[in-house]
Amino acid sequence: MSKDLKKANNYGADQITVLEGLDPVRKRPGMYIGSTSAAGLHHLIWEVVDNSIDEAMAGYANEISVSLLPGGLVSVKDNGRGIPVEKHKVTGVSALETVLTKLHAGGKFGGGGYKVSGGLHGVGVSVVNALSEYLKAEIHRDGKIWEQEYKIGKPLKPAKPAGNCKDTGTTITFKADPTIFTELEYNWGKVLDRLRQQSYLTKGITINIFDQREGHREKKYKFHFEGGIKSYIKSLHRNKNIKNETVFYIEKDVKDGKVEIALQYNDEYNETLLAFANNIHNPEGGTHVVGFRTALTRTLNNYARNKNLLKEKQENLTGDDVREGLTAIVSVKLADPQFEGQTKGKLGNAEMKGYVETVFGEAFNTYLEEHPKEAEAIVGKCVLSAQARLAARTARATILRKGALEGMTLPGKLADCSSRHPEECELYIVEGDSAGGSAKQGRNRRFQAILPLRGKILNVERARLDKMLANNEIKNLVIALGTNIDDQLDLEKLRYHRIIIMTDADVDGAHIRTLLLTLFFRHFASLIDGGYVYIAQPPLYQLKKGSTIRYAYSDEEKEAIIVELGGSVEEAVEVGEEGEDGENIEVEITEEETTENKSKGKKAKEEEDKKKPTKITIQRYKGLGEMNPEQLWETTMDPARRIVKQVTIEDAAKADQIFDMLMGDNVAPRKNFIQTHAKKVQNLDI
Repeated sequence: MSKDLKKANNYGADQITVLEGLDPVRKRPGMYIGSTSAAGLHHLIWEVVDNSIDEAMAGYANEISVSLLPGGLVSVKDNGRGIPVEKHKVTGVSALETVLTKLHAGGKFGGGGYKVSGGLHGVGVSVVNALSEYLKAEIHRDGKIWEQEYKIGKPLKPAKPAGNCKDTGTTITFKADPTIFTELEYNWGKVLDRLRQQSYLTKGITINIFDQREGHREKKYKFHFEGGIKSYIKSLHRNKNIKNETVFYIEKDVKDGKVEIALQYNDEYNETLLAFANNIHNPEGGTHVVGFRTALTRTLNNYARNKNLLKEKQENLTGDDVREGLTAIVSVKLADPQFEGQTKGKLGNAEMKGYVETVFGEAFNTYLEEHPKEAEAIVGKCVLSAQARLAARTARATILRKGALEGMTLPGKLADCSSRHPEECELYIVEGDSAGGSAKQGRNRRFQAILPLRGKILNVERARLDKMLANNEIKNLVIALGTNIDDQLDLEKLRYHRIIIMTDADVDGAHIRTLLLTLFFRHFASLIDGGYVYIAQPPLYQLKKGSTIRYAYSDEEKEAIIVELGGSVEEAVEVGEEGEDGENIEVEITEEETTENKSKGKKAKEEEDKKKPTKITIQRYKGLGEMNPEQLWETTMDPARRIVKQVTIEDAAKADQIFDMLMGDNVAPRKNFIQTHAKKVQNLDI
């Protein structure tokens, strides 16, 4: 028997490891914040903000400020009561140090500190402390300012007074530990969206957001919505044609909590339902969502039957029928929330199903009776949806089950790879035949497949499945993926584990990319959830000086390379065009010939000429087709050097939202967007 095997068999008390204090968090951070990627990094902010929101929900705070600071620091400040600083009778240290260093310690376990809260486990701020390289707590309480600093979760000194004050509140400033997180750059848009959402969910609260980071344009926002989730619904419907002008809204206290629901219908085909428990977003739903959907289907069916809007021989409306075009927010407050996991993705409290079902069912029935025209419009849309569902049943069977997709040969335009191992295969979705030709020649044929698109695909936001699949470009894509689509999608049949959208760096390219993201978001969401969808980032410029060739992916990077190569940005002049779309710029770097130069010896002059910089030629790439196969491989397709961005559901949802605004029927939001961003436009194709 080997020594290793003997050691493995010798299992005793010595093999039991006990992790003390915050060590479990640093050992397994994903168990507490979901991941150590960008999502986990931002989760640190959410945990601290949630504590401030709890103070607001309890009625002790009305203003929160979040600042992204230089050096990777983040500060969250509220004007609540301030974390207690007196000595804790159990731990023997201050209450502040207790909540920052002890898991499952806080004021949310029935001690009377909070009636409802987003924090259930008492691990939020202590987890942030554990995963921070540095953390500072500043407490304003009882006329004094208290401060305490931490390093990797360990207090440097006890909490001590640092001055006097007249206000109250808590400020937590932290810097994420770079040894823990793979991503350390906070996304301004993601922070903004999350805090805007929180301000909608907490009526009357003011949330300030500041961006003061190096290399970023200083920005500040203030959110304050007296209308709460009613305002949220109106915001989500800014660019949509609505069916019921009056937003349905109900807020009612229940045993140990509160139910708050708002909804409105639009003329589109997709459902948008946002669920929250104690202001915590529940993307996986939960019992409150089940109660809402049950009551919605029952109430609309009963109303339609009573008003003879559904004939006797017609089938009842299904859940899918009544949720088509629905935008709804379901928010509940409860004293003892039971979530599935620390990230609180799904609510598990059984009693909330009954509370929501009763409260919403009664209120929504009253709404329908009091708003007959709007009720008729809602039911009419649902009935049309039911008719379309029944009519599409045969079409779906024909399209999806009888050969339109399954059993068909791969599209002729697809240049497939030779590997049959999906985990190593990549599918590049390329804009146009020209770029497709370069990509086919430049790719690695073993694992990279190329599917060129001819023009722009159908806008799936306003198209049903049968019309979608009649579009050749979409049909070819579905066949190439091998997964089928919508409720028949099977990830096990996915032929490529990296689906990379590669479009031109111009307006048309952005449009096509957004159309594709909308398609994946609406009909292939599990591909995004699984991390299979990416966006390629081709370079904007090629810079050439002698035999040296460099690529720049932004204007800032271009300017930095010019300086690095010995040039000056100010000396850049446009000298002409290359090809139909290409644009060349030359930076002349010459030294004026002086009398002193003329007097120098020939040999000395030759040596000096060698040291002289030469021209820097800058080519602006407006299209992928301008690159030869070698350039395309080197910059955009080589796994060792390329830049690709993994698409998340949040990315796709944002793209879908912007696309709907820019391409929708409402002119005002589009006009406002153009006026707001017109001055920021660069590299406009005219």
